[in-house]
Order: sequence, then C-alpha cells, then structure tokens
Amino acid sequence: MNPLVKIDGQVIDVADFLRTLKLSGQFDGLLDQLVRDRLTVQAAKKAGIRVSEAEIQERADQFRRARGLHRASDTNKYLDALRVSLDEFETFIADSLYQERMLQQVCSEQAVASYFKLNSPKFDSIEVSHMVLDSEGKAKEMVSVLSDDPDSFEEMAREHSIAPTREAGGRLGKVMRGSLRTEIEAKVFNAAVGEVLGPFASNDRSVFELFRVDARHPAQLDDATRTEVQRVLREGWLRARAQEHLIEAC
Repeated sequence: MNPLVKIDGQVIDVADFLRTLKLSGQFDGLLDQLVRDRLTVQAAKKAGIRVSEAEIQERADQFRRARGLHRASDTNKYLDALRVSLDEFETFIADSLYQERMLQQVCSEQAVASYFKLNSPKFDSIEVSHMVLDSEGKAKEMVSVLSDDPDSFEEMAREHSIAPTREAGGRLGKVMRGSLRTEIEAKVFNAAVGEVLGPFASNDRSVFELFRVDARHPAQLDDATRTEVQRVLREGWLRARAQEHLIEAC
C-alpha cells in the first residue's frame, strides 16, 4: 500500500487514486500527455538540443517565484510535501526546457509558413447562418420560401428554427473547415455567398438543417491560423515520434 492521504484514519492510496482516474476518464489523457512529454524530451536530446545549468536555474527560479517560494527552506518544504526530491525537481525543470526547445523547432516560423503555403485551403473559413426544423416537409417548404426571398432567412430562423441560434437569426458566425459534418462541409464551402443549402437530415432524421453562406474568408496566416498550423504540426510530429517507439501499457 502506498498511502497518499488519510480521512479520519482511512487511507486513500495510489491504487485508489489510479482507479478513480481511470473510472472518471482522466487517466488516459494524463498518461497520453506523459508519453508525449517523454517522447519530446528523447527527441530533443537525440537532435542535439542542450540546456545549460544557468537556464535550468533561471526556470527553477521562475517556478519558485510563481508559487511564492522565496527562500530555499520554502522550496524544500514544498518539495517534501509533494514527496519530490531536489534531483527530481531539477529533472522536471530541465525536461520542460527540452520540450519547449524541440517544439520550437517543429513549429518554427519557417515550418509554419511552409505548411500554410502548401495547405492554405484547409484554413479557409466562411460565415454561415443556419436553421433547424423538425420535419422534412417543413424544411423543403422553407427552401421554397427562401428561394423566392433569400433575404428573409433571419426572420424565418427566428420564427421557425428550433436551434439555440434562432434568437440571433440563425447566425453561426465564422466556421473553419472540419467544424461541420463532412457531407455538409463539402457543399457549404463550395457555395456562393447568399446561397441556401439543404435540407440536411440528422442521422436519425429527427431534424433537418438549412444553411446560408453569409461571407467567405480565404485563408490568411493571421494569429489564429498560425496557432492552428502550429497545433497541426505538433500533432503530426508527435504521431510520427510515437511510431518510432514500442509503447506498451503496463
């Protein structure tokens, strides 16, 4: 038994802790993050990335200041309460620096710009409005109404849509690729501004959606797009690293 805490003398141990993480659905996410971190550190060292003692000390000082650990004795008490040794703490700090340096290389400005240049259509966005109706007959009737008077979409959405967006006249706002069901996205992203599309049935055919394209925004490498490209690069790189190793659950 490895006790973590006691409540009125009743022990909660490591096994209890792990069981709760697993049953609550948190275990897999935490384990996946730990594996990713270790793979990144290994790759950084293999790539020849180095971190100096001075850099480790500076990052450790930042860690202490953020937690109000202004004296060495405060830090020792903090680590003792966590049952973490000073060597383990320094390894944690060094590993965080290795991870940062490695991912800075993976997501460098040059890598981001190159990926965006080759894949810019993936980052196109559009502004859309939609309405949800509870029968196919109503949906088809609405298509007929809107074909004669497309400017009445907002009014019709407020009156007839059962979606939460009805109060906003059906406006969903800006939508990126990957945000809509595949069969809907393919048509909506190829539609002209002002075009109404649908009806699209839900899987159980209980509701039917209509969409109107309000605006089109060709991809630009702005801050939001840069963040998304970095995420894509990071995830792709991590998947490739995972394939290089034998990873087994114990």
